[in-house]
Amino acid sequence: MAEKKLAAVGAETEAEARTASAQAELEAQIADLRTEIARLTETVSAIGTGARAVVQGEAELMTERVRERVRDEPISTLLTVAGVAFLFGVLARR
Repeated sequence: MAEKKLAAVGAETEAEARTASAQAELEAQIADLRTEIARLTETVSAIGTGARAVVQGEAELMTERVRERVRDEPISTLLTVAGVAFLFGVLARR
């Protein structure tokens, strides 16, 4: 009977050791995931900043092109704007 109790205690101790090991491994994985999430956040932020700079540069370039066209061909530009406004007006009435 004492042997059964000793075997049961030994099994419990072994189970506790496995549980502690699994818990330590899980905590290490969680720490790794947190590090990875922080790194991914930085990467996404850098991509967003780069994309913003590209879009801003393109918008400035387009604005400058429109200004040049207005200076070079003011009547043509005015007629184009009037035509687009007319189309928007027609579509808005529907």
